Amino acid sequence: MKCDLCDKTPQFGHNVSHSMRHTKRRWLPNIHKVTMIIDGKKQRLNLCTRCLRTQQKVAKVQASTSD
Repeated sequence: MKCDLCDKTPQFGHNVSHSMRHTKRRWLPNIHKVTMIIDGKKQRLNLCTRCLRTQQKVAKVQASTSD
């Protein structure tokens, strides 16, 4: 799983228990499939929620300035 916009990928590390035992784990980015209009064409993208939020904020600003 990878974000198509920012290339965010899973990160790796360890779970550490109370006894300090280390077990491997990975943290996955919150990826959603989204249909966006890019250059007048619909495109299906895999975006992380941070990029999705940023795109919505940019669209709001553009809509308010065009009025």
